[in-house]
Order: sequence, then C-alpha cells, then structure tokens
Amino acid sequence: MSTWEKWKRRPQSVWARKALFQIHLWTGIGAGLYILLMSVTGSALVFRRELVRSLAREPRVAVGLGAPMSEEELKQVAKRAYPDYQVTRVSLRKNPDQAAEISLERHDKKLLRLFNPYTGADLGDSIRMGFRFVLWLADLHDNLLVAQTGRLINAGGGIFTALLALTGAVIWWPGSSTWRRSLGFRWKSNPKGFNWTLHSALGFWTFGFFSMWAITGIYLSIPTAFNAVVDFLEPLRTPSRSLRFGDQLLYWFAQAHFGRFAGVWVKIIWTVVGILPSALVITGLLMWWKRVLKPWLASRAIVPSGIKGPENAESENSVQAR
Repeated sequence: MSTWEKWKRRPQSVWARKALFQIHLWTGIGAGLYILLMSVTGSALVFRRELVRSLAREPRVAVGLGAPMSEEELKQVAKRAYPDYQVTRVSLRKNPDQAAEISLERHDKKLLRLFNPYTGADLGDSIRMGFRFVLWLADLHDNLLVAQTGRLINAGGGIFTALLALTGAVIWWPGSSTWRRSLGFRWKSNPKGFNWTLHSALGFWTFGFFSMWAITGIYLSIPTAFNAVVDFLEPLRTPSRSLRFGDQLLYWFAQAHFGRFAGVWVKIIWTVVGILPSALVITGLLMWWKRVLKPWLASRAIVPSGIKGPENAESENSVQAR
C-alpha cells in the first residue's frame, strides 16, 4: 500500500502524521495557557467600544435652584476635601447636569475627581472603576501588560497558534471510511472517548476562526512588519485616493479580529466562538493527562518485586540493627 493510500485509509500508520501529532501535542502544551488567556480576554473585548462608552459615562447631578459654584469656590471645596493636595485645574462643564472635574496633585501622585457644582459633594473618581478595568483588560490582551515586549510575545504566540491550527487540521483526518464520524460528538456511543470526539469536532468547526485569529493577531502585534511587506509588494508611486490591495487586506485583518465589520450579531458570534479555543485547550490537556502524564506517573510509582527501594532498605537495616 502506497503512502497516499495509507493516508487516505489509515493515516494513523503514516510516519509524517505521527511526527505532526507530536508537534501538535507539545505546541498545545506550551501555548495552552497563552491561548486560554487570549480566548477569554478576546471574547470579553469584542464589545470593547460599547463597554468603554457605557462605563466611561459620568454621573449626572440634579440641577440646583441657585447658580452653580464658581471655579474659586469649587477649588476651596476640593482643598478642604483633600488638604494634602494642590488643585491644578477646575473644569466646569457646559451642561448644567454635568459634574465639575477637578485635578489635584501631591508630589508624583495625581487625582481626577468629580464634584457636584451645586452642593460641592465629592462624586468620586472621574475615571470610573469599570472603565479602568476595561483598559486593563485591553492592555492585558494587546500587550500582556508589558508594552512593546508583550506585543512581540503576542506575535510569537500567534505564530505558535497558527502552527497548532495547521498541524491540527492535518492530524484531524481519521480516514476515508470514518471521517464523517469526526464531525460530531459521541457521548452515548462512547462515553470514554467523548473528550477526544469533542476536541476533534471543535477543532474542525473552529479551524477557520482559529486560523484567522492567529494570523490577524500576528498582524496587530507587529503591524509595521506587515506594512513593510505591502510597501515592498506594492510600492507607493503617485498620490491616489484608492487604497492598495495590501492596505485593504490589512484593514480587514483588524476588523475581522474583533468582528467589527458588521452588526451586533457578528459580535455575539465572535464572543461565543471566541471561548471555544479554551475548550480545545482544556480537552487537549485532559487527553495529555490521561494518555501521557498519568501513565508515566503511575510507572514511576511502581517498584518491581524483589527490588528494595531506599525506604524499604532503610527499614530493613533498622530491624537488623535491633
């Protein structure tokens, strides 16, 4: 039987598939935590713009019967509330139901507070806690909280994720007689193999999304490298209002990564499907535990009969000494 025939009918016996399986296994183990992090944070950030607009909304104040306080009066109110700070700016808003924003500083520490312009009540931080959390989450997803270094790590993570998707697509093929069964889950017919069937089916149905997120994630991490490739392939000649094909492609990369090219239903799909790579990581780790790590730990725990381990030998020596 030729190699092609083996691949069609019994791919498990092909050496190349076995090698790709090992690459897929260890790449998944190495990048599993990273993919889990990107999956969860990415799904949460699909609605980033909507969350920012909602959480950045300032509280409204009831319009008082009298005139609002002047800047100097509000400055004195802020000084009484924060005697250790210096007031650097008082910002009165145009709308009468908006709070006044006051900036304060003490050495290297800065505060940005909201005050009721009618009563002088301290309404809290100008930057809301929920808004800060969204910014922190975006920094975690985009930069891993370490600025440019995090972007380079993300680029490497995207490359390994693409490798994982490619090798997974190859080793998914079970053979011409059984490939249809690998498209769904089989809990009732094979409870013990459900984890494998779940991993296999999820990998098949999310392959397009998984690959897209990997490639677009690499672009968003190192956009200058992609721009350089576009400039090399399509050099700028004369000023033109039309975008180059490469520029349009990169624009759609950015839009596709977070599902920003259509309405809310696309974002909902991106949010739901974005969680599925987490399931792939978990099912993959469970298989590695059951097939590799657990048997290895069990073999290490077994002491062959007739061979004294160090603990048994020590006990035996103690008995003889007595």
